[in-house]
Amino acid sequence: MRVTWVQPEDLVRHELWQSEQEGRDVAAVRQRWAQTGAAVEPPRAGASPEVATPEQRLLAERLLLELDALPDVTAATEPSDWPKIAADIRDEVETRGAATAYGPDIGDRIHGAWLGRAAGCVLGKPVEKVPRAGIEAILRSTGRWPLDRYFTAVGLDPEVSRQWPWNKASRLTSLEENIDGTPEDDDINYTLMALRLLERHGGGFTSDDVAQSWLLDLPAGRSFTAERVAYRNLLEGITPPLTARVRNPFREWIGAQIRTDLYGWVNPGDPLRAAELAWRDAAVSHTRNGLYGAMFVAAAASQAVVTSDIETVLDVGASVVPRRSRLAGAIAFGRRLAGTTSRPTDAYAALEAEFAGLHWVHALNNTALVAYALAAGRGDFDRSICLSVMGGWDTDSNGATVGALTGALGGTAAISPQWSDPLGNRMSTSIPGCDGQSFDEVAARTLALVGQVRQR
Repeated sequence: MRVTWVQPEDLVRHELWQSEQEGRDVAAVRQRWAQTGAAVEPPRAGASPEVATPEQRLLAERLLLELDALPDVTAATEPSDWPKIAADIRDEVETRGAATAYGPDIGDRIHGAWLGRAAGCVLGKPVEKVPRAGIEAILRSTGRWPLDRYFTAVGLDPEVSRQWPWNKASRLTSLEENIDGTPEDDDINYTLMALRLLERHGGGFTSDDVAQSWLLDLPAGRSFTAERVAYRNLLEGITPPLTARVRNPFREWIGAQIRTDLYGWVNPGDPLRAAELAWRDAAVSHTRNGLYGAMFVAAAASQAVVTSDIETVLDVGASVVPRRSRLAGAIAFGRRLAGTTSRPTDAYAALEAEFAGLHWVHALNNTALVAYALAAGRGDFDRSICLSVMGGWDTDSNGATVGALTGALGGTAAISPQWSDPLGNRMSTSIPGCDGQSFDEVAARTLALVGQVRQR
């Protein structure tokens, strides 16, 4: 057995890359690690196949702490503490994200957001980890390019299947021919966790409350990347925000932004409040652009439940992202592509060139793709989720985020039966007491929180 996302010989390779991205001088540490004969470049998988020697593992642990202690020379440009972030974004939020009163359709919009999140997630599940070229090959082989419905294995050329295998954890539950209810996924688990957190603690919850809820309700095996490292840190007695900052090279990956839609849904028209709640949650496991991705999604969600214009949603989401950050640039890049490219494949190629070298679960590349899909899809549910999934990278997470935002824009009427019927109005989850719950039920519980959490 080789547990993923926690092996020190893998973490040090990821941390060398991550620290360098943050402007730290890692040359001496990289040389010391390379002198052991171990690989230096970050592995793509959760655990590399090469098992380190005991001496290498001990050195990796020491080097991780040394890397953590290096001077943070770019923190002023990309702050991680809320007071500094708030000071940076407040004027922009007031300019582009003025609060808007919600209407009588707020319940239906929240329901559409839940349903859209699930449908987009399930759409992307079979091809999670499959590169974009493989996704296109699968779709062309089955006569479904460009994507316009759930994936199928019917008619798939065996050679294409061999070259581009389905995600093994999802192929039995997420293809058109075998979807029977919403299968379990962390993109849904964390939304349920946020709902339960607010029901327990209200809008005054803290990062410690988030951490405690993980220990109570989140199976360790259902956490990944930054969340798994933070979970391990909690078990070692480390508390937030250090859980995100100690031996955690995944702190700018996508994990936090899959957890925060609901903070927007329950703060309709109040992006700053939504972003603050998202920051409290995200700070358990993420820093910098990992935090900003969570804030972007929450703020965009707060606007999506009160408007019908996707450009306004994107403006408001971008308003809570520090202006000099790399994520602000990534969002702007994705939006520009929607206006300067006519073919999705050209946009995808440009995204891959711009973010070459980033892991497929990083926040920057995935958020740029989300911004492109939303802008190019112009708020249409079907087109937007399909554009996001065809682009590759973290397909189920991006499909979920785009589906939730466009589902909120149009409410349940925007989601056709071809997407909703296979989900059977129920979801599977490993969160205690939540398995089999209906979208009707969770949407009603979410709506009940709207007035409560808006009380400061």
